[in-house]
Amino acid sequence: MKIGITGTGSYIPSIITKNEDFLEHEFLETDGSSFAYDNAVIIEKFKAITGIAERRYAKPDLKTSDLGYLAAEKAIEDAKIDKEELDYIIFAHNFGDVSHGKIQGDTLPSLATRVKHLLKIKNPKCVAYDMLFGCPGWIEGVIQANAFIKSGLAKKCLVIGGETLSRVVDQHDRDSMIYSDGAGAAIIEANPNSGEILGHASVTHANGEAYHLFFDKTYKADGCPDTRYIKMHGRKIYEFACTYVPQAMASCLNDSGVDISAVKKIFIHQANEKMDEAIIKRFYRLYGTKVPEDIMPMSIHKLGNSSVATIPTLFDLVRKGELENHHVQKGDVVIFASVGAGMNINAIVYRY
Repeated sequence: MKIGITGTGSYIPSIITKNEDFLEHEFLETDGSSFAYDNAVIIEKFKAITGIAERRYAKPDLKTSDLGYLAAEKAIEDAKIDKEELDYIIFAHNFGDVSHGKIQGDTLPSLATRVKHLLKIKNPKCVAYDMLFGCPGWIEGVIQANAFIKSGLAKKCLVIGGETLSRVVDQHDRDSMIYSDGAGAAIIEANPNSGEILGHASVTHANGEAYHLFFDKTYKADGCPDTRYIKMHGRKIYEFACTYVPQAMASCLNDSGVDISAVKKIFIHQANEKMDEAIIKRFYRLYGTKVPEDIMPMSIHKLGNSSVATIPTLFDLVRKGELENHHVQKGDVVIFASVGAGMNINAIVYRY
């Protein structure tokens, strides 16, 4: 039984925020003090490390569930399925629906339930639930959908990854420039004409690594101490990812039985350009070979880091020929890999 992706869709928000739009921001050190250099230098260093030149933010009237719904509509249409035949809707996110200008995440009802409502699916046997697994949430949702189908519990699943990180950032934290909004979705089903999941792996490192990403107060001394924003220990995350992600990818590839030379593309979480490049180099070093040219599509330069949305969005763009110099064709072997809050890592080896 071949279980694979039969349709994809993405929603890329329309508001473009460029690096120069942060020139007037008041960025502060973690202790609330001012930086020794001006914002132009901060932004220049930021772009050199992350690769981000601009990012996308959702319009004020759209929430994460709305973005997920818009991506899901496209995926259902692309797969040419009847939405009433869906057995599961799995929505991977981290912060729920955060209304523009508000600070509280809303997860009642679940975002998956909200998408089912917006899709007007009448079938009560279509089960909707949310996945909280950090940035690797969409991949983990695909792994669960694969398990449901293998076990006979499902035939068709909709897996969504969406986030509006722009609404949970501290504007005084320079890391706020990393984050963006977006959503991607895929239909997973058993279909002789689809691609095929050849192997997968998931791990959680929580012995000392659990709080590399966390919620905390603003860096502004007179800011509200009760309001919490997304924060991270960037250096620790970088070192963790470069150490453990290549190992997880190699373990997954080895278990799949696919030779490294057969891999055509690696769709890795769009977190940081330098970090992603380092991960890929270390991965290929494990096999004693050089990194192939154009092996790693990148969308972070224009779209920023939209957490769980980065991989499904990136795959949708490449699959539909919308990312320059990158494409996939029938039979290509690709790897999906991600790392994020938890700290969680996962990967899938997939034959397109």
